[in-house]
Amino acid sequence: MLKKILNSTVGALVCNLLLVYILFALTRIIFIWCNDTLFADHLSVGYFFHLLFSGVRFDTTAILYLNSWMILTFLLPLHWKETNARYYKVLHVMFVVVNFIGLAANLCDCAYFPFTGRRTTWNVLQEFGGEGNIFSIIARESLPYWYLYIVAIFIVWALWKGFRTPNEGEVKAKTAYYIRQTIVLAVAVGLSVAGIRGGFTSDVRPITMSNANECVEKSIDAGIVLNTPFSIMRTIGKKTFVERDYMSEQEALALFSPLHVPADSVKFKPMNVVVLIMEGFGRQYMARGYMPFIESLGKKGVSFEYSYASGRKSIDAMPSVLSSIPSFVEPFILTPASMNDLSGIAGELSRNKGYQSAFFHGAVNGSMGFMGYANVSGYQKYYGRTEYNQDPNYNGDDDFDGTWAIWDEEFLQYYCDRMNEMKEPFVTSVFTASSHAPFVIPEKYHEKFPATEVKMFRCVQYSDYAVRRFFEKAEKQKWFKNTIFVITADHTNVSVDPEYLTDLGLYKIPIVIYAPGMPELNNYDTERVVCQADVMPTVLGLLGYDKPFVSFGQDIFNTAPKDKFAVNYLPGNDYYQYLQGDWMLQFDGEKVVHAYEFKKDTLQKHDVKERCPKEYEQRLKSIIQQYMYRMNHNQLIVK
Repeated sequence: MLKKILNSTVGALVCNLLLVYILFALTRIIFIWCNDTLFADHLSVGYFFHLLFSGVRFDTTAILYLNSWMILTFLLPLHWKETNARYYKVLHVMFVVVNFIGLAANLCDCAYFPFTGRRTTWNVLQEFGGEGNIFSIIARESLPYWYLYIVAIFIVWALWKGFRTPNEGEVKAKTAYYIRQTIVLAVAVGLSVAGIRGGFTSDVRPITMSNANECVEKSIDAGIVLNTPFSIMRTIGKKTFVERDYMSEQEALALFSPLHVPADSVKFKPMNVVVLIMEGFGRQYMARGYMPFIESLGKKGVSFEYSYASGRKSIDAMPSVLSSIPSFVEPFILTPASMNDLSGIAGELSRNKGYQSAFFHGAVNGSMGFMGYANVSGYQKYYGRTEYNQDPNYNGDDDFDGTWAIWDEEFLQYYCDRMNEMKEPFVTSVFTASSHAPFVIPEKYHEKFPATEVKMFRCVQYSDYAVRRFFEKAEKQKWFKNTIFVITADHTNVSVDPEYLTDLGLYKIPIVIYAPGMPELNNYDTERVVCQADVMPTVLGLLGYDKPFVSFGQDIFNTAPKDKFAVNYLPGNDYYQYLQGDWMLQFDGEKVVHAYEFKKDTLQKHDVKERCPKEYEQRLKSIIQQYMYRMNHNQLIVK
């Protein structure tokens, strides 16, 4: 029976794929051995095996990419191929060549990784693509790693000798054969698609390099979890961070410096920090009265008329809000730069000030890549749907909205409970989910919040109420008065009013800072322009944080209103949008293409780029130049 199974097309296919898995694991072990000086100080036996098993998920994607042709050719319902020796000889050669290329890429990174600290990506291949003597360079530079050539020869031998050819014999019952093979092929296609995506469910995004951060204790260990074919395939077609040379480094730093250095006189105040990122909460909803509670917090604290998101997607928000990294060109989480050493509000406070830290999101753990980013940016714990379901005080999946996550009301109550267990000072953040398509609310609130002309408006009312219930509970806790609360949004959602449908209006979100123990924070600011990237430097400024850090935003309260800027990126037009004073300019990377006096020209009808102050364009160029350089050279933290 076993021999019959192994000789079948399915059995032979599984054996061949299993062989490739084993060789991928072998190259991962060799990768660790070659770079032992980078990992030896923290790689325990248990952690070693954890990283090996974590890598299987990424290996699956790479192996299925490399061998999708083999799955198809083995399982095609063609009865004549089952006894055609020449057919399988061709597949045998292709199997060896294709998989050796992928495995050889892993071996190359055994030597190249120490110089870059990350797996090779498509961008690196493009970078060297213009070198006419690239193969001679590789041959010369790889000589010290002669032992990898021996491994490569062994891999070729293993692939050749290990390939298994089906031997089912002549097909006699052709009708049954075609039915069986068609079903098997359909199942294999479904499994392959799930394997390539990284999961079966609809709330799992196709995995990217940044997902490796979910599995590691140190960012450099993501190189162990990943493999090189995966890194190359997942970055094909991604726009690169092209370094600019608009001006000298000294000129750029004179206009803006992402290195924030505190004054010698600052005194640190160990207050708690709580950041609420509301799904899809556009500033328009506050103007229409659908966010009465969050608006009331703005009146107790500080809110802003001109406050903007740095991106248009949820995955843009976490780097922007929590690490002051706006989304330029591509979402940061989806780029190779997500493998850089990172920090953020949590990282700075937990590593340098002993804070406890945790991130909360009521969706499936790992959804949207949030877990990976939270881990690498400094959050010590992650609480998702899994942890919520384990709490006997709540109803588990009975509180699931049926599509995305736990309902906001219940999850925010759970959020408060977990903070009650944390030692002060702490820093936490929660990302809500209920105000998201398909725009439904719990049935018990259908009368309290009647249907609105736009479904999103009803969801906003419900989520605003959930925040109200959170604060009703939080204000009874001993840590409440010693806490800085920031309430903002990831991006806007459904827009109706004309001024919120413009290039700028589509980025307009609320930013509210409320600290019950800081009565001096009481203002509705109609002068400054602020953005998500300002949250991190502003919070650290309020705390009197006394360590240098990297941020592409500004401390709102310690920057003169005339010098305050905001910047975001229009992916559809490939424009940077820069705001300062009364001006908004759109820049295509080379020149200003449009400019508006946005405070009075709310519909962007009057292009007055000929009058736009030249110094604003220069400052934007400085920001872009330094952003691109730091992304490509792993300079997002102070080392």
